[in-house]
Amino acid sequence: MDSNQYNEMLTRAVDELSESESYKGLFHRHVDGTPIPSWSALNEMVELARAILFPGYYGPSVIYSHTMNYHIGVEVEQLHGLLQQQILAGLCFGMGNEEEEQTQRSAPCTDYQRKKATLIAARFIEKLPEIRRTLATDVEAAYNGDPAATSYGEVICCYPAIRAISNYRIAHLLLTLGVPLIPRIITEMAHSETGIDIHPGAQIGPYFTIDHGTGVVIGETCIIGRNVKLYQGVTLGAKSFPLDEQGNPVKGIPRHPILEDDVIIYSNATILGRITIGKGATVGGNIWVTESVPAGARITQRK
Repeated sequence: MDSNQYNEMLTRAVDELSESESYKGLFHRHVDGTPIPSWSALNEMVELARAILFPGYYGPSVIYSHTMNYHIGVEVEQLHGLLQQQILAGLCFGMGNEEEEQTQRSAPCTDYQRKKATLIAARFIEKLPEIRRTLATDVEAAYNGDPAATSYGEVICCYPAIRAISNYRIAHLLLTLGVPLIPRIITEMAHSETGIDIHPGAQIGPYFTIDHGTGVVIGETCIIGRNVKLYQGVTLGAKSFPLDEQGNPVKGIPRHPILEDDVIIYSNATILGRITIGKGATVGGNIWVTESVPAGARITQRK
């Protein structure tokens, strides 16, 4: 095969890839001057938030109590700047209309959106003490629930659940503050790192822990109470997807399980649909559950 044939092959590929129909719905059309969500910037933001929430475990390793205010102040200022930019990117990120070939694009940022991003960033930082209090309960639950844990420090440093849950709690707060896209990126970062997939829309109470964690999936509309423990491979998913008149899935409706307080779900259990696992119930491993479980029940495989 000579060079002309190679060139013809490459030219055909370029022509096909440039056809508008081939990238319909896959093309992001950027608007000049509009920030784009950045995984690297969001990763830096999450690490800064962890350094504030768990001082000495993340960020600078040498911090003294008498300089804590200084360190927290510096990190909060840096966090606010990163947050403001990424929140703005999320707010400006939109969809092109159908007449524009259904391509994704960033909408031009307005002064209103810039002010809104600044306010949301400040409100997020205002809520950090509350997030820390909740994460402290998650660390306690992980420590108390694992005989192999030797200290809170080991749990904070080593346990993937704490990394995934901290990302989730950061993302969930941003979602409740009205930030699009960015919360999902933050939880997917933890998903990639730990194998734990928690949708930022889930509602999860304090003293929550995931033992081992690999393969856990928690859907968007899950509601999880206090003192709930999951093991690896647990799926809290949807049983079915109602369709609209056009045959498309109806989005935003409650379709994932409710776990009441003090529930334990053992490894590889699959719990599907808008059902309730009652207070204090235990679901054994490798079980498929599609009906509600009464409070205090113990569900195991039959021989």
